[in-house]
Amino acid sequence: MTRQNISSGTDYEAIAGYSRAVRLGNIVHVSGTTATDGANTIVGIGDSAAQTDFIIRKIERALNAAGAQLSDVARTRIYLAPAADWEAVARVHGKYFGEIRPANTLLYIHALVGEDYLVEMEAEAIIASAEK
Repeated sequence: MTRQNISSGTDYEAIAGYSRAVRLGNIVHVSGTTATDGANTIVGIGDSAAQTDFIIRKIERALNAAGAQLSDVARTRIYLAPAADWEAVARVHGKYFGEIRPANTLLYIHALVGEDYLVEMEAEAIIASAEK
């Protein structure tokens, strides 16, 4: 089975030993994704919906780099900091996945990697056709 590691080019990937996404055959796993842009700036501080929107678009770019798209997503997992607004997060998730309807888990956890992070999300996709 062919393995393709997708990198976003951040220093953290090398430091922590992970990839933004990994494609194995027709399955793509996208790592936990936060609302951090390419300059390591947190997007949407204090706004759970803005962070979720940014995160899903970031996940979409990783999927595209692996030959997948949002419509291939079979599972999402969303981790919320205690201050996050779950309903705002759910509404944004529904905006992107309302027709796709992947399996989903939404959890409040003690904390995320930094105090300004409200949301972290990961995704798994199954590419139906090897031609993608």
